[in-house]
Amino acid sequence: MDSDHLQLAVDLGRGALLLAIKLSFPILIAGLVVGAVISVLQAATQIQEQSLNQVPKMFTVAAVIFLILPWLMTMLVEYTVGLVHEMGTTLSRM
Repeated sequence: MDSDHLQLAVDLGRGALLLAIKLSFPILIAGLVVGAVISVLQAATQIQEQSLNQVPKMFTVAAVIFLILPWLMTMLVEYTVGLVHEMGTTLSRM
């Protein structure tokens, strides 16, 4: 494998990881914020029920996924189209 193909593999891997981070970031931030708010409320009221923290986070994550699903799909389709296009140009150069 020559250096051009190795660089292409590294670039594609980097692009995939950055896309995964970009797509998961809003979901993780929503869960983090809701978890922190519930933890503060639990500390203030001295209620230490574990399910009280998990259920709102599950609903929040589900709601955020539902709300940003069009954006998620757009990003995934754009990445996939770019990947297929890159495969075509790479194979035509071989």
